[in-house]
This record gives sequence, structure tokens and C-alpha cells, in this order.
Amino acid sequence: MNSFKTSMIINCKKPQIISVSRRTDIPAFYGEWFMQRVRQGWVLTCNPFSQRVFRVSLQPEDVGAFVFWSKNFAPFLPYLAELKALGYKMTFLYTITGLPRVFEDRVPPAGVSVSTFQAISKMFSPRHIQWRYDPILLTSMTDEKFHLRQFRDLCRLLEGYTTKCYISFVSLYQKVERRLHALEKKGVKLLPVSEAEQTALAQRLAEIAAEHGIDLYSCCNDHLVGGQVRKARCVDAELLAALFRFDAGLYRIKPTRKQCGCCESVDIGMYDTCPHGCIYCYANAGSKAGKNYLQHDPDSPALVSRGSFLLR
Repeated sequence: MNSFKTSMIINCKKPQIISVSRRTDIPAFYGEWFMQRVRQGWVLTCNPFSQRVFRVSLQPEDVGAFVFWSKNFAPFLPYLAELKALGYKMTFLYTITGLPRVFEDRVPPAGVSVSTFQAISKMFSPRHIQWRYDPILLTSMTDEKFHLRQFRDLCRLLEGYTTKCYISFVSLYQKVERRLHALEKKGVKLLPVSEAEQTALAQRLAEIAAEHGIDLYSCCNDHLVGGQVRKARCVDAELLAALFRFDAGLYRIKPTRKQCGCCESVDIGMYDTCPHGCIYCYANAGSKAGKNYLQHDPDSPALVSRGSFLLR
């Protein structure tokens, strides 16, 4: 393991919202590492753009809440009781799409994920866990009829276990387009779809969700907002304040990308570390994720130790 030099320290004048994580799936693959950092009371995180490394306090008094993101919370379930006992506040963003395995072949089947979703909802409450039906990928294999059917089935299974669903259409970054075009050899073609067509589909999904007591929110797709579709704040200080009674006014809106509505948070993940390998993923650039996962040390203060990952 690499040695670490001194780091920048994020000053906790107010409790930080800790994002775990937009950049990788920590609950699915790095739960043991995360709990080691919680027990130690601090973690190292690297800004992916400036490459500056920060030491972030994970002491209970310095954490306003953990916001967990995952496509598979099952490996993380055993740790939730310990986190609750330590006094941490937490919410969950659970992605369940049920897309064919050609798009996400290492993600658990939707039925398995639904059972885990339900278990978390019972352990906390339906307001603590939000469902992400994200991304909506329109292809010759997953056309509008597929999504309407799949979404209705999942709404039926999740009714009473959540109050919010966040959607977005796939972001066609160059790396994502390359992967999707490669699927054409298997007969899977990306369907052209206009913003007007996306909006019409979103409104139909909102109507289905409403039938099951679920409100629909658009994440980073503002053209979808209107009618029964609201703008999403995946890291939502107002929700956290309602659940945990702290001052939402302390946390400003700080978008992480265009049209993002999230409040400020500190993300402790790292790109190119998620072994799920989903075709549509923006967080993995190539084949590095598997190698980085194999290099992972649960005792490291950072998710992955690299030669260039030195503290400034």
C-alpha cells in the first residue's frame, strides 16, 4: 500500500452531508472498507478534477447525514444496524431498472433488489429510501412499451415502500455511445428520441407512479419537469431536515453537473472503481475498474491507493 503524506482537511464548521457515492458503488463492493473508515472516524477522498486529496471527518457529530447510492444494497445490509447504533443519520438512493443483462449483466435481478429495497424501507421508513429508475435507455430491445411495462411492474412491487422515484434518460457521453454502438453487432440499436417524446413518456410514467402513491422526479433533465414531474434533488437538504431535524438553510444548492439540483455534499468515492460494468455508466472510462477493484485494500484510508494518489 502506498504511503500517504499530509492532506487538506475539510473544515467541519457544520455537519457535512456525505455522499456514498455518485462515483462508484460503495455499498455493493466496498462496505467493509467504508465501515473501517467509520470506525476510524475519517476518510481520504480525492477531487477527480484537481487531484487534491482531502481528509474528511466521519465522526458522528461531523456527519449531517450519509446519502447512500447503490444498485445492490444486499451486501451492505449487515452494517446498517451498527450505523444506526452509532447515531448516524442516513438515506438511500436505490437504482432498480430491470434492464436486460446485455446492459447491466452484473447487477442483481430486479426481484432480488426489490426484496432488499423492501427490507431497508421496513428498517427505516418509506421516506428514507428513494427509488431510481435511471437511466431510461430506449433501444430496439428496450423501447417505450418495455419501459411502461417494466415501470408499472416495479411500481406495483415498491408501492408502500417508497414515496419518490427519480428518473433520467441516458446521457450519451462519448464513452457511453461507443459501448452502445458496439452492441449493434448483437442486434441492439439505440433508438432516436426527441425531447418532446421523452417528456411525453415521463408524463405517462408519472401517471403510473401516482397510481401507486409514488411521486416522480426528473434528475438533470429539466425538459421533463412539468405536470406531475418535479425537479429532483438527489441530495436533498429539505428532505434530510424533515427526517432528521437539522437546518436545511445551512446547505446551499451546489450542482455536480448541468441541471443538477443537489445540495452541497462531500463525495468519498472514486471513478473507475465500480465492477458492475454497466454499458451506460458515466463513472467508468474503460477497463480500469476491475483492476482498481483488485488493488483495493479494506484497511486503506482511501478507496483505492494509487502511485499518483498522494496527499497535497
